[in-house]
Amino acid sequence: MSQTGTVAAVYSTHTNAEAAVRELQKAGFDMEKLSIVGKEYRTEEHVVGYYNTGDRMRYWGKMGAFWGGLWGLLFGSAFFWIPVIGPVLVAGPLASAIIGALEGAVVVGGLSALGAGLYGMGIPKDSILQYETALKSDKYLLVAHGTPEEVARAKELLVANGAAEAVDLHG
Repeated sequence: MSQTGTVAAVYSTHTNAEAAVRELQKAGFDMEKLSIVGKEYRTEEHVVGYYNTGDRMRYWGKMGAFWGGLWGLLFGSAFFWIPVIGPVLVAGPLASAIIGALEGAVVVGGLSALGAGLYGMGIPKDSILQYETALKSDKYLLVAHGTPEEVARAKELLVANGAAEAVDLHG
């Protein structure tokens, strides 16, 4: 049985988060082990749309280029309405973890569906609350999981690529 770990980083802007994803990709990190979460913004001036084509979700709106670019790199995507946080977009395996938590009614005591998905990936409750607070403040959460060696290397890259706060290794 192989051990796995998780590293999570918070970014202030979508530009910084996307740059970190691109650096991980350049370094050879397996994109199937990377997730990103951010709030979805709707205003009356911006048309917003979502649809699935094959295994990729498409998005139009204010942040369409950002999310469209990430969905071209990452695997799995979803839109959720999380109480208190609001509408969020998720790309990567965390989307499946959240759906699994919802389908299995595994929402862990006091945690949102997002929190249950993060908890299922090995992130402790106190860190989950910190990450949900960051999302409420319009920040972006980048989560990478894999072997201890993979997540240690990912942590180095995330720290070097402008994480606003919290680059935490879990597991």
